[in-house]
Amino acid sequence: MSIIAWLVAGLIAGWLAGMVMKGGGYGVVGDIIVGILGALLGGFLAGVVFGAVFLTGINLVTILVAFLGAVVLIAIVRMLPGRSPV
Repeated sequence: MSIIAWLVAGLIAGWLAGMVMKGGGYGVVGDIIVGILGALLGGFLAGVVFGAVFLTGINLVTILVAFLGAVVLIAIVRMLPGRSPV
């Protein structure tokens, strides 16, 4: 995927994850970062579980995998000690 595709997929996935997780949000840049890291995490986990590559471009499957990864990432960050619930 190109860098623009990563940014667009990350923005969409991060924004959706922020809406679902009912937090204060991380802003546009934070949502992109959470979405991209979530895409990497979701792609890795999906590859381990299903044995296939799911991050192939901007499509529904890629957004879904990135979204699920971002949700897992947000949940992990919120469980860290010393963090105030947002």
